[in-house]
Amino acid sequence: MAENRASAYGEGVPCWVDAQLPDVAAGKRFYGDLFGWTFPEATEGPGGGAEGPGGAEGVPGAEGAPGAGRAGRAGRAGGAGSAGAAGASAGFGSPGGPVVARLGGEPVASLAPKKDGRMPTVWTVYFATPDAEALADRVWAAGGQVVTAPLPVADLGVTALVADPEGAVFGLWQPNRHPGFGRRHEPGTFAWAELYARDTETANDFYGGLFHDALFGPGAEPDFGRASVGEAFAAEMPPHFVVHFRVEECEAAVRTVVRLGGRVQVPPFETSYGKVAVVIDNQGASFAVLQR
Repeated sequence: MAENRASAYGEGVPCWVDAQLPDVAAGKRFYGDLFGWTFPEATEGPGGGAEGPGGAEGVPGAEGAPGAGRAGRAGRAGGAGSAGAAGASAGFGSPGGPVVARLGGEPVASLAPKKDGRMPTVWTVYFATPDAEALADRVWAAGGQVVTAPLPVADLGVTALVADPEGAVFGLWQPNRHPGFGRRHEPGTFAWAELYARDTETANDFYGGLFHDALFGPGAEPDFGRASVGEAFAAEMPPHFVVHFRVEECEAAVRTVVRLGGRVQVPPFETSYGKVAVVIDNQGASFAVLQR
């Protein structure tokens, strides 16, 4: 049963994920087999296109790789975001365009085609906000960067890409008609976002100030954490977010990833929030599977 989304996503709560892929059709086969996702031809989005923050070509996700370039003040003024603005509605319903993944009929993620082969193949996490413009200003004021200025995605909402002081990229989503996940925290859906940072104290200060209520407010149940890069990755790995999807059994999910042409980046290991393995799909996008 889908959760009540009306009050699910306060500011700072992860509310959507998308992947930028070279081949969306191949992504549908991979993730459909791994997580049981379906990709109905007809969707609620305009023209049958994608419904989520990443459902527009050139908008979020394209620069969302570990260590991606940061546009800074230029992006805030529209320099980095201007190309995306032109494509914000062009992707809807276009052949080979973005698609929404569903589980039990509810939206859980989106897959979008890379329009430029130089862009990274990557999963991006989006945090909810009632005002993307104001939150982007706060990111800048706290020492972060604005990669893509806030842009409307048809009547679905407003999106932006930003980066923290160490360069880890994440998205912002101000909902209108699309509130975010229809399902989460269950097998085959988003379960956790982990930031791997070099300077954890800087990360604590930045995100603690930016998303204080979601992390520490009354009744907060965060599904966002942080760790040192060296805890799971080589020390030279740039700071970045890893999107976690819940699975029934971690080792079995890893075997399925390998069978489908993916590979293991970090073998299963224990964390405070469950057993995790970091894997890479058959096109190069990194994500994690999590057994609670």
